Amino acid sequence: MPARHADEVVITCYNGAVMTMLILGVESSCDETAASVVADGRVMLSNVVSSSEQFHKEYGGIVPEIASRKQLEYLLPVFTAALEKAGITPVDLAAVAVAHGPGLIGSLVVGLMGAKAFAYVHNLPLVGVNHLEGHLYANWIRLPDDPRPEPQLPALVLVVSGGHAHMVWMQNHGDYRILGRTRDDAPGEALDKAARLLDLGYPGGPVIDRLGKEGDPKAVAFPRALLPGTHDFSFSGLKTALAQYLRKTEAGGRAPVADIAASFQEAIMTVLVDKLFAAADLLSPARVVLAGGVAANSRLRELAEARAEHEGIPIALPPRVLCTDNAAMVAAAGYFRALREEFSDQALDASASLPLAG
Repeated sequence: MPARHADEVVITCYNGAVMTMLILGVESSCDETAASVVADGRVMLSNVVSSSEQFHKEYGGIVPEIASRKQLEYLLPVFTAALEKAGITPVDLAAVAVAHGPGLIGSLVVGLMGAKAFAYVHNLPLVGVNHLEGHLYANWIRLPDDPRPEPQLPALVLVVSGGHAHMVWMQNHGDYRILGRTRDDAPGEALDKAARLLDLGYPGGPVIDRLGKEGDPKAVAFPRALLPGTHDFSFSGLKTALAQYLRKTEAGGRAPVADIAASFQEAIMTVLVDKLFAAADLLSPARVVLAGGVAANSRLRELAEARAEHEGIPIALPPRVLCTDNAAMVAAAGYFRALREEFSDQALDASASLPLAG
């Protein structure tokens, strides 16, 4: 299939503004099935997400087989809805961008095969996007009446989610260097495990965020693993500390659940912020950037904004609706790859452990 080059773009109009390149994004790395149309990497014309979360609740976490089967069920309706909500047809598109890793391999394969088929049938170029790269580019998308400036480069990016914690130096578009990462649990994973220990249900991040607002973050002195001399993270010891605290207080003297949740959350978020701004002091980025599902956490955003103001460093926070997995972020990342003519072919593979950088 001949690839359409970046200068062979479709011209259309949206709310009176000329849009030069429309990208269909596809995201299926876990339990969300998503498609989105984004113009010029910044204007979201549609963002459709179907989640199989309800089918995983009774298990306390994602069941990969269920997730991939639901991806098959949801994919075509999500594609159709994304195009209809954007008010376009496939002929208006310049390319199809798809997240091909990292993530659950079964889920990734479903989305990738769907994106390949769509691109092939409509003679569109295919752009492979790293899922973590997509989270990063959520910061480039502008919602209606969004006053935020576009992130300047170079940027220091903290990507934190249920499966990842990465400190990334973004020198330019497509130019990433991994400075540090989690050595064990990711922040979102730790929050989910804490919620399970506290019998709060799944997913744990939102409920702990809500309870944390009602509790005392100093009630329980949970440890902080700072790993001096590195930009790495570790949260498995914190999870163990919570389990030990609950065992020791079975007979009495246990803090209220809201206080425990607030203290556990504080131990995670203060470490993330301390490590982020310690790296910023060394590197002097034009902007620090948060990304990923945990970037929706209200305490993390509060601490990061306060620290950025104190340090005099500009900060970029993605809209909460774009923190969790979605296809708009994939389309935005795909746009910048398309500008560099970094197209893929039909041999593009899914990878459960696709690295963001070498």
